[in-house]
Amino acid sequence: MAGIARESCAADLAADDVRLFAIIKFIEIVGEALTKVTEATTQRTPAIQWRAVRLMRNRLIHGYDSIDVAIVHRTIHEFIATLVADLERVLTSWPGE
Repeated sequence: MAGIARESCAADLAADDVRLFAIIKFIEIVGEALTKVTEATTQRTPAIQWRAVRLMRNRLIHGYDSIDVAIVHRTIHEFIATLVADLERVLTSWPGE
């Protein structure tokens, strides 16, 4: 995601429709994938903001006509990197079942 999210500010992202739509689609896919996570897993990993991811996905899917590019920019630069790091940490310490 780092390559496609290289804009320095939200205005740069807003000026590049292809990149903006790719990032929105990425967030939608991540959000959809996380809806498949079981309740047991979400309870076992409370540090991950599961609900926030689902809500962001829903907002992008259903509010496509009024997307705030600044929020998308902030999400990709501040939230996604933390989410990926949290998921990697959880996966490396996941108990074998």
